[in-house]
Amino acid sequence: MVGQIISHYKILEQLGAGGMGVVYKAQDLKLDRFVALKFLLHHLSADEEEKKRFIHEAKAASSLDHPNIRIIYEIDATDDGQIFICMAYYEGETLKKKVSRGCLFTHR
Repeated sequence: MVGQIISHYKILEQLGAGGMGVVYKAQDLKLDRFVALKFLLHHLSADEEEKKRFIHEAKAASSLDHPNIRIIYEIDATDDGQIFICMAYYEGETLKKKVSRGCLFTHR
């Protein structure tokens, strides 16, 4: 997907992948900002229950307002029906890398 333009987002690089989806860094060509796009895996896009779970995830996250939760900008789909969530992009290390270093919280 790197190099492709999906809607008005240019895919720049893959950031990570998991059991349900793949996350890419992209440039929003309309607003000239970086965003993160999380795509539901292609083989799951055909499963209506998986689509519902993915949409539920986007709705749940978008209803929250907390500094530790990414802002959800939109949910959309490609021309071939693959759904994705567009969210805020933050520079920094991944949660996986933080966890590998040990404790996430400081003790007082």
